Amino acid sequence: MAEDGEIDYSLNNPDTLTKYKTAAQISHKVLDAVTGWCVEGEKILAICQKGDKLLDEEVAKVYKGKKISKGISHPTTVSPSSFVTPYTPLSSDVEEASVTLKPGEVIKIQLGAQIDGFGAIVCDTIIIPSEKNENDILPGREADLLLATHYANELLLRLMMPHGLLATGSEEEKKKAASEKPITQSKMTALLEKVVKSYGCNLVESTTCWLFERNEIEGKKKIVLAPTEGTKGEGVPEVGEVWGVEMGVSMGSGKVRTLGNRPTLHRRTTITYGLKRPSSRQTLSEIVKKFGTFPFSLRQLDDERAAKVGVVECVRSNVLRQYEVVGDKDSEPVARLLSTVAITKNGLVRLSAPPSPDLSKYKTEKKITDEEILKILEQPVARSTGAKSKNRKKKKKPAKKASEEEEGDTSEEE
Repeated sequence: MAEDGEIDYSLNNPDTLTKYKTAAQISHKVLDAVTGWCVEGEKILAICQKGDKLLDEEVAKVYKGKKISKGISHPTTVSPSSFVTPYTPLSSDVEEASVTLKPGEVIKIQLGAQIDGFGAIVCDTIIIPSEKNENDILPGREADLLLATHYANELLLRLMMPHGLLATGSEEEKKKAASEKPITQSKMTALLEKVVKSYGCNLVESTTCWLFERNEIEGKKKIVLAPTEGTKGEGVPEVGEVWGVEMGVSMGSGKVRTLGNRPTLHRRTTITYGLKRPSSRQTLSEIVKKFGTFPFSLRQLDDERAAKVGVVECVRSNVLRQYEVVGDKDSEPVARLLSTVAITKNGLVRLSAPPSPDLSKYKTEKKITDEEILKILEQPVARSTGAKSKNRKKKKKPAKKASEEEEGDTSEEE
């Protein structure tokens, strides 16, 4: 609770949720547009530039005249098949700037908007149309990859909910459910591995979900899936929190390596340091003014070439965090999803999330058979509040049937 005179930025303040939802609406609109631009032969750079331009235009339409910060919470990135991390090339790097999308490629699109420091980031994975997936039918290993990612993501969302949140029955039964110990992150990884291995895939190592806060997308809590040696998660999700929930799945081993591409994504840290070079100070000043503590691409700065020089000292002194470009160790295709979700007393609210896939388009003989997992997947992520929407989507069919008959072609209720 906020003290007298202080603004309450928690979810207890309805304005906070409204700002998250406004940012999410913008993120969804731009994601839809960027998805449409991703076709064979299009340059990744051009798509990213158009995406950011649209984000800026849509953000400018809301909260006009209000003295609040607003802008991009994550620049538009378009990552090729084997890339794990968000990727956006620079126009001054001629070779990377000329990279185009190829038919049949597994592409990850990530972007986000923010209103008053409340960021709604979303990531979706799509397949660039080709003869192989004519009429939007997706056969073979690509279908396995997207199904594995979809169901693993749905399972993770359910595993993140606090115990007893949606419990039914007597008060005693509800209290008993709520008193159960939270599921451990190692147990989360074990269950998720069962899902992806059902489709012949693996979790991407050290896939991380973060607690979101105002002006912060890497908060004090985190969930690390398939952690590497020396990495671990901290804390458990609780009611009243907003999380960035990420799922990464690989057709290969899930092991990753740093690629040779120039790191173009950065983010300001809380560290202060007396920068010596005037170019460094000028670059940092522009970053603080334009992006605050949200991630940005060097191509978003006024002078891209000067920015490449100016960030060097900033990164070396840890004033900026540099995001390395990471890919699958075996150069196998990777799929990623990222949703921004709020945990409320009525369950999970998907603020910004990738669109629900049409599972009838995925042709594979593989399926989930583990009864414990199937039972969890059947559970709702939120309780019905009684309000009925004309646009309410139908409940998705169980994973077992969807993978056998491709009938589960509708979305889970939010």
